[in-house]
Order: sequence, then C-alpha cells, then structure tokens
Amino acid sequence: MSEPFVPLYTADEMKAAEAGHDVEQLMERAGRAVAELVLRDFAGSRKVTVLAGGGHNGGDARIAGRLLEESGRDVHVVDAKANEPDLGSPDVVVDGIFGTGFSGEPRSEAAALIERVNALGAPVVAVDVPSGVDASTGEVSGACVEAAATVTFHGEKVGLRISPGSFHAGTVEVAEIGLEPRETSVARVTNDVLKLVPRRGANRPETKYSAGSVLVVGGSPGMTGAVCLAAEAAFRADAGYVAVATPKESMPIVEQRLLEAVKRPLDEVWAAVGRARALAIGPGLGRSDERKALVRRLLEETDLPAVVDADGLHELEPFERNAPTVLTPHSGELAGLLSAEPAWVDAHRLEAARLAVERFGCVVLLKGDETIVAAPEGRTLVSPGSSNLATAGTGDVLTGVVGSFLAKGLEARIAAAAAARAHATAAMNAGHLAGLIASDVIAALPGVLDAAV
Repeated sequence: MSEPFVPLYTADEMKAAEAGHDVEQLMERAGRAVAELVLRDFAGSRKVTVLAGGGHNGGDARIAGRLLEESGRDVHVVDAKANEPDLGSPDVVVDGIFGTGFSGEPRSEAAALIERVNALGAPVVAVDVPSGVDASTGEVSGACVEAAATVTFHGEKVGLRISPGSFHAGTVEVAEIGLEPRETSVARVTNDVLKLVPRRGANRPETKYSAGSVLVVGGSPGMTGAVCLAAEAAFRADAGYVAVATPKESMPIVEQRLLEAVKRPLDEVWAAVGRARALAIGPGLGRSDERKALVRRLLEETDLPAVVDADGLHELEPFERNAPTVLTPHSGELAGLLSAEPAWVDAHRLEAARLAVERFGCVVLLKGDETIVAAPEGRTLVSPGSSNLATAGTGDVLTGVVGSFLAKGLEARIAAAAAARAHATAAMNAGHLAGLIASDVIAALPGVLDAAV
C-alpha cells in the first residue's frame, strides 16, 4: 500500500534533518533545483531578477542565479538587505529573501521590497517557501510574496499546505537534496488513507449492523435537509444501517425524503442508541436549551463513538466522556468554541485547532480550504480541500461520512482524516465545477471508495 500520510516539515524538523550534512552541497543541490524549474517552466524568460537574503535561503537563490546565468539568462542579483532600488524589468523573479526560519512580520524594509516584487507583475519562483509565510504554521502576519511556483527541498513544509500560507505558494514542487526522511508532527493526507477504511464483507461474514450502524440526531423544522444529507452520506460511505432521530414535527418530511433510513421521533432517541455503533449529532438539530442539554447527555451518557457538528457545537462546553469523539467546526464555529474571533482562527488555523484539542480533549476537524485534523495523540493531519465544497449542506455530508467511518471501528483521528479525504475527492470527481450541490458529493462517494480498493 502506498503511504497514506506524507510528512510535512516544520522549520525545526528541517534543521534536524540537515544536521550533520555538508551545507554547501545541500545549497548547491537546492539552487540547481530552482534553476531547473525556471528553465523548464519559464523557458521563454530571458531576464531574471534574483532576490537573495542573508541566510541559506539567500545562498540557494544566488546559486540558482549563477546557474541561470551559465545557461544564458540575463541575471540581476539583488541583495535583499541592501535596500537596492533597482529590481530591473524581469521576465521572472527568484524569491530568496527569507527561508524556513522566518516567523512573524517582515521588517519595514523587507516588507517594502516584497510589495515592490509583487507590483512587478512578473511570475515569482519562491525558494523553499514564499517570503512572508511562516513555514511551520502557514501564518502570514504582513507583506508576503505572491509566488507562481515554489521549489521546496526534501519535503513539503507545513506552511505550504495550511492557509493563508498555501494561498501564496502557487504550484509546489519538492526537490530531493540528499536528506533522509524523518518523522514529523504534521502530515498531509493522501487518497491512500481510504484503504484503511474497513469495507463491507471483506474477509468475514457481515450484517447491516456490523457493517456500520449510525444514528443521526437532528433535523428541526426548516432544517430537515441537514439530517437527510448526513444520513444519505453515511449510507453512501458504506454504512450498513442508518437511523435518524428527529423532532416529531419533522417526521413527515424526513419519512418522504429518506427511504432506507429508520426514522424515530426525537423523544425516542435513547431507544435508537441501543442499535447504533456511532452517533452523528447536530445537523439541523436546533439551538434551544433543551437541544443543547440533549447534546450534552448524548455525549456524557453514551459510550459510542460520536461526531458533533453544526447545531451540536453551539455553545458547547467541555464534556466528560471516554468514547472516541470528533468535533467538526468551520472557523466561525471554532471561534465560538474558543471565545475568539473568526478572523483570528482563519489567520492561525493550526494553533486554533490545537487549542480546541486542549480544551475539549478530543479530535478536532477544522474545515476550510484545507482540513486540519488535530488530536490529543498522534500527528496532526492535513487533507487538501476543494473549493467546490463551498456550498450549503456539504458540512452535513462530511458529518455522515465521519459517522460511517467511526461506526466501522476506525480510530477517531484516522476516521476524520479519511472522511475529509473522501469528501474532497468526491467533490472533485462529481463531474462539474459550477453548480455543485451537496447531493452531488454524496452521489460521488461510492466511486471514491471503490477506487481505493
């Protein structure tokens, strides 16, 4: 089986990987990789401006400039610390201002240089990470280079995969420079994670309950679509049995919309718990005090794996439970859980997810342009997202998929990461970009799972 998790390196992890190696050799290989990308992807470019800072990153850029000059390009090297006014009129720019050790906000002189680079309008090739991006977190605190491409060395950096840093990276190419792989604290999730999901009837007799039995709790009047989407997604994610507990007044609508699922009024939810192997709590549930109390009781009085989303997250306080639990907030919901502002969460996504893990003691899946899955133990996992998912109801679909994977017995962190990967891949495989709706994602799920076998 291919590797389901690809290491993403922090600055400290890269420093450890480089320890004991010949720095000049590493820089020569890195510079050559940058030059080769420029020659390949910007073959028609004759004039190149190289921005070189004072560290190893600047050294890599200078070596790239030397090799480009040897290849017949007109190269203008700018010392990033010299406040040189003339950047030339390049066809392409090589950005070596900062390296992986950068964090915080660029000083005024560097910020002004970055803004001038962006104003040139020429494509920029970033060396390792775009200058202004924190390689270890993806945070951007001030001026930042807008790269068309990034050549990163040995392995991808965390900041190239987590927004807002990922928005500045352009296409990312990894260049090997002769280092040994290392264990990292963060990893990127690939589609091979779906091979870890138990499949119905694989090498054993199966019943609809043992294949994965999910109870979805939600669906107040006006929001019945949410619970229906979650239930359908759980079925399409290969659950064998799905039940829905919904308010009595919603029952007629849910009865018409869902054929395969068992329906129970919400006041019979405890009877339904007995047949379930996992709970999916919150889609369209409502936010009354009564509903908030129900969420808490379901979490604290059951020992079933649970995923909590949407209304289930509203004003949720830390709870006591031993069973696996996944919270699936978007940035606004996570801001509420942390008493923070959504803009702060968007700017500090990795930190925000980890703070939520500390507060609630369970797996936190932070939705967004990439999905971050953080947990009390194990690596933080980052699943590339899809802009197609920016449409109503897709969060309910994800809830159903997580519920199905939990019901199949997957460890909570892996279930969340696998669900995020299946969700995004289904959106990309739905067959169209414009007009994608949540039901299209559900319809594409079986194909995604079949392809993983």
